[in-house]
Amino acid sequence: MNVSIQQVKQRFGIIGNTAGLNRALDVALQVAPTDISVLITGESGVGKEIIPQIIHQYSARKHNEYIAVNCGAIPEGTIDSELFGHEKGAFTGAQGSRKGYFEVANGGTIFLDETGELPLQTQVRLLRVLETGEFIKVGSSKVIKTDVRIIAATNENLGLAIKNNKFREDLFYRLSTVPITLPPLRERKEDIHLLFRKFASTFADKYRMPTIRLTEDAIPILNGYRWPGNIRQLRNLSEQISVIEKERLITPQLLLKYLPKDSDQNLPSLINSNFSGRENIESLDKDLILKIIVDLKKELADTKKAVAQLIKENGNYENHSDESLLPGYIGDGNSSTPSITYPISIDRNGYYNDDFQEPIEEHEEVEESLSLETREKELIIKALAKHKGKRKHAAKELGISERTLYRKIKEYEITK
Repeated sequence: MNVSIQQVKQRFGIIGNTAGLNRALDVALQVAPTDISVLITGESGVGKEIIPQIIHQYSARKHNEYIAVNCGAIPEGTIDSELFGHEKGAFTGAQGSRKGYFEVANGGTIFLDETGELPLQTQVRLLRVLETGEFIKVGSSKVIKTDVRIIAATNENLGLAIKNNKFREDLFYRLSTVPITLPPLRERKEDIHLLFRKFASTFADKYRMPTIRLTEDAIPILNGYRWPGNIRQLRNLSEQISVIEKERLITPQLLLKYLPKDSDQNLPSLINSNFSGRENIESLDKDLILKIIVDLKKELADTKKAVAQLIKENGNYENHSDESLLPGYIGDGNSSTPSITYPISIDRNGYYNDDFQEPIEEHEEVEESLSLETREKELIIKALAKHKGKRKHAAKELGISERTLYRKIKEYEITK
């Protein structure tokens, strides 16, 4: 099949030229003439639904049925009937026999989106179709043959789902004979503005209005945003600005009004050998992390303020340089200012003691732990102590839910 990636982009309206996108399209074209099962992975909103359409249209099945099924949108109790059909009386409400998608799409292609949402019993049925090309309707004992190509897609981590016994490992390997991964929008920075312009032009035609344009200094802001909703979010943003804004030239100030405040951008990276990815967020809640950071900054500011106040109140050394105020400072020998040969002493009331009667005691400085987990545990203990063990009030003080607080108390083994 002599089809270029550029021709595919033009036919399906695909915008972009990043290596990850081109690689995904190239693999799709290579597997299209075969009947190999394909598993498409990528975050929500990256456009996974376009890949199975490309595979189907460039395959020998292109004149037969193409059915796209959103597995996450079908209730667990009816999904077997939707996919494989049912016989009359198979369950309450089954007033007649019904063909399922695998029977209707015989000779064609079925795209199973959100495959990670399939119930385990449905996964067993699907595995049989992949291995033998056979299935049985709900409420029937008759085996039906089908010749259907299956293309699956998911935004979930199926490896983690397998570990948690939510997805069958044998089904995963059958579905992912050829894996195709679509990159998130944040990894396609050179494509973001191109997509925005395409969407802006589309909505200008749709709503019969002038096309919005970004100023040169607004483009870096658009490219620098994380886009957690990927292409879908960018499309919605373009439509929103096109409809609401009267000004057609979008400046950085106008653009920032429409970009959601993404707290993840301001959070430090969590580096912990025991955690990774989503598990970090679940283990250390964002609200608590932010509170810890704010408290650390406040403590630092209070310390600086206290030191500045002590220096200001020290009348005996107010004319000395900052260096001469330090304990143990010895003059340089050329200054008329007497050398300080004794440490500065402060009594229990916080005032300077000129008698210097107290002996100097050497002590080891203990560095305060900056571990987020340690700080989180300390905050929880302080909040519980402040509210005398009342978890409802402690949770409110910490800015988290009671359920999260209960989990944290159990995780850190905090006792009253």
